[in-house]
Amino acid sequence: MVISAHGPVQPELSRPGERGSAVVDFVLVGGLLTMFFLAIIQLTLVLHVRNTLIDAAASGARYGTLADRNASDAQERTRSLIGMALNEGFAEQISAQEVTVQGMRTLEVTVRSPMPVIGFIGPRDMLEVKGHAAVQP
Repeated sequence: MVISAHGPVQPELSRPGERGSAVVDFVLVGGLLTMFFLAIIQLTLVLHVRNTLIDAAASGARYGTLADRNASDAQERTRSLIGMALNEGFAEQISAQEVTVQGMRTLEVTVRSPMPVIGFIGPRDMLEVKGHAAVQP
């Protein structure tokens, strides 16, 4: 409270046209920050799924190139790793074949899986990753 020559004066807390605008600001900024946070979480989930699939494909390819293993063993190993780490739904399309890369025989394991757009739900066959390993002579 301020005292002037004419008596006590109440301080003006806000302009009359801006009453209630703090609530609107809070809701708008809070909604924007929430959407931004959820987008970052979803991007993190997509990268996690992609990196897990790449690791499983590469591990499956290395397993398939061992002396007593073949391409079908690589597929099963990849399917098992994806099933343990993510979900069986991500391990539906796995293929393995021998290819030549720079004159060297390699086993290539390809995984096609859904890309998680909302949580783990997303369109099928949008994410394709490959893993390679040199075939032992």
